[in-house]
Amino acid sequence: MPASRSSSVQAARQVLADRLREICEDSGLDGRGLAAACGWHPSKVSRISTAKTQPSADDIRAWCRACGAEDRTDDLIASLRAVEGMFVEWRRMERAGLRQAQEARLPLYERTRWFRSYSPGLVPGLIQTYGYTEDVLRAVRRRRVAIDDVADAVAARMERQHVLYEGDRRFAFLMEESVLRNALGEAETQVEQLEHLLAVGSLPHVSLGVVPMKLSRPRMPVEGFWIYDKAQVNVELVSGYLTLTQPSEVGAYADTFAMLAEAAVYGAKARALITAAMDSLG
Repeated sequence: MPASRSSSVQAARQVLADRLREICEDSGLDGRGLAAACGWHPSKVSRISTAKTQPSADDIRAWCRACGAEDRTDDLIASLRAVEGMFVEWRRMERAGLRQAQEARLPLYERTRWFRSYSPGLVPGLIQTYGYTEDVLRAVRRRRVAIDDVADAVAARMERQHVLYEGDRRFAFLMEESVLRNALGEAETQVEQLEHLLAVGSLPHVSLGVVPMKLSRPRMPVEGFWIYDKAQVNVELVSGYLTLTQPSEVGAYADTFAMLAEAAVYGAKARALITAAMDSLG
């Protein structure tokens, strides 16, 4: 896994490397002795212990066995899995199709009580219509997924939207104005989607903001992201899906959301932008 996806990912890799290095030091072995015991070149021990190379589960087993610390193996492998889960390439997440990727996020949505979503390019999934979602997921499937289970994936995303109407939850959606005028499908689908935004924006537990296109903005558009309560941020990158839990990074995205929210318009002004976009589509 690349080391440059996020400082959160690298920090977690470093923690794992530090724990492995401490086990080696506590055993009385140096790097060369550990490498000899594992049958490795000494440079491998150096790369792992400095977080330049991420170990495999088998590497951790061999490391702990050589250091007489086999009781630490399971815990360290669990830490490895956590690091691996922070950044997931789309091809790995979607190798079994799009439906499974949609269903995998349901537990996160169901346990979250405060959703904050910023989107520079698309209407957020929780407030998409069936037709809009189908256009989005068909475009994703053409780009990177071999299995055609778009119909099932759309159904899974529609099912996930029950959280919008059930339970004691709050939602804050921010979109760039360009989202209202750009679409992957036909004008009829986009008009239906915009009408749905007007309906969703009237819900008492939903804040719907549109960041207008204008000069002298306080903050330029950034990558799309979701904040779940105060615990987790997910970012959709071109190459994969990033999960951030480090408080400093969650805080950075919360601050960015707040700045963009201050630049957005709401209520009648947001409805006017949505209606104007609808009118432009005829």
